This record gives sequence, structure tokens and C-alpha cells, in this order.
Amino acid sequence: MKVYEVMQNGGPVMWPLLLCSLVVLTVIGERLLFWLQIQRRRKRQLMDEILQLAQNGDWQTIKEKSNGCDDHVIRMLNVGILHRDYDMGKAMEAEAQQVVKKMSQFMTVLDTMITVTPLLGILGTVIGIISSFEMLGAGGISDPKLVTGGIAQALITTATGLAISISTVFPYNYFKCRIEDAVHVMEKYATSLEVVYGKLADRGQELP
Repeated sequence: MKVYEVMQNGGPVMWPLLLCSLVVLTVIGERLLFWLQIQRRRKRQLMDEILQLAQNGDWQTIKEKSNGCDDHVIRMLNVGILHRDYDMGKAMEAEAQQVVKKMSQFMTVLDTMITVTPLLGILGTVIGIISSFEMLGAGGISDPKLVTGGIAQALITTATGLAISISTVFPYNYFKCRIEDAVHVMEKYATSLEVVYGKLADRGQELP
């Protein structure tokens, strides 16, 4: 059965389902590109090097080495260092929130599609069953195939809705795990920097 035939047999609800599937594919594609860019920008070695330099209060070298770096963790550390004389922790927290906001973009769209598409499928099936019973009431049971065929066609929408929902769950959970991992890494390095700076302050070794 061709795609166009499936769309016709499924009834009018198939068109909203098609729109939902296009939205899902667009969001998944955009998020995959986003996370690939995040991965390319990662500078794990530089992150550890910054903490080592911070132990000596060598802020100028940190600034030079991280200049132009797009790694979100390093940007967060730099914001904390820039505001070290005020409130390092809150500055890094605010920067991390902005990063997480970007990472969470369109996640609510995927979450909505997971919920809505099965409901649309059920709606299409109900509409199809109602039409089948109207045909039964109008023509009796002289041709039962018309009724059973109508019900079978109506079930196409439920199957389509479930297929879209199930196929969306996996990338949604993957992106959610990536966000949780990113938050964990940012918390780890932010805490490490605060500890290092606290030790410097206690020893009176903080450099201008």
C-alpha cells in the first residue's frame, strides 16, 4: 500500500498526524545537529588545565588559553572567574541556566507529540467507527464488508499515532540524558573551581 493510499484510507485525521510527524523529524534533526556542535566544541583537556592554573591564581593565563573557546563548561568557568570578587557561584549558576535552556529547547515539543499523536490516532479511529455504524444504519447488514472494511481503515490512524509516539520516545530520552550529563559536568567543574578559589582566599594567594 502506497503512502498516499494510506493517507486516504486513514481519513482526515491522517493529515494532522502527518504534520506531527514532520514536526518531530524537524526537531530531532535540529537537536542532533545541536548536540554534534556541542560535542565538537568540547575541550576536556583545557577544562582540567584551567582548574590547575586556578590553583595558582593564574587568571591571566586562563584568559589567554580560553580566549575564543566555545566550550560551554569553559565559558561558565570564565564567567565565574570574571565575577570572583563578587559571587562566583551565582555567576556560574546563571550562566549554566542559560546553557541548559538552550539544551532544553524544543524538548516540550517532542514531549507534546509523544502525548498528542496517540490521542489523534484514537480520535481518527472513533470517527471511522462512527462512520461505519452510520453506514450500517443506512444500509443494514446486506454488505458487512463495508462496515468491517471501514473499521479496519479507521484503525490505521491509531497505528500511525502509536508509531509516531513510540519512535519519538527514544530520541526524547536520549536528548534528556544528554542534558542531565551536561548538567552533571557543569556542576562538577563549577564546584571544583569554587573549592580551588576558596583555598586560595584562605591562604591569601588570590592574584589580581
